[in-house]
Amino acid sequence: MLKEFKDFVMRGNVLDLAVAVIIGGAFGKIVASLVNDVIMPLIGVLMGGVNFSGLEAPVGNAIIKYGMFIQTIVDFLIVAFVIFLIIKSANAMKKPAPAPAPAAPTTKECPHCFSSINIKATRCPNCTSEL
Repeated sequence: MLKEFKDFVMRGNVLDLAVAVIIGGAFGKIVASLVNDVIMPLIGVLMGGVNFSGLEAPVGNAIIKYGMFIQTIVDFLIVAFVIFLIIKSANAMKKPAPAPAPAAPTTKECPHCFSSINIKATRCPNCTSEL
């Protein structure tokens, strides 16, 4: 059982996935910082000095931080767009699969009666003409 676990962990797919998760987490932090520290302050300035991280609405004893929600949506859209671009460029680099060769014909047409006959036939079974 330990050997099976080692084989499972050492397979290329599992290691690739682990690396992708780690890099994805680091990339997510970079994008979050970009959104929170660069993009949203600029959008706030363009909208007349609005601080999105401070936007909130009290509902009873709860506080709804809809400004943080807006930042999270912008964060998601940036990550989704970057993943879209990566997938699109990866698909563009793939070579198209070669088209399968057409199959050799198995029938031919009799020049006398125009019926379909086996390609190996030397005499038409319909009109008995020699081919």
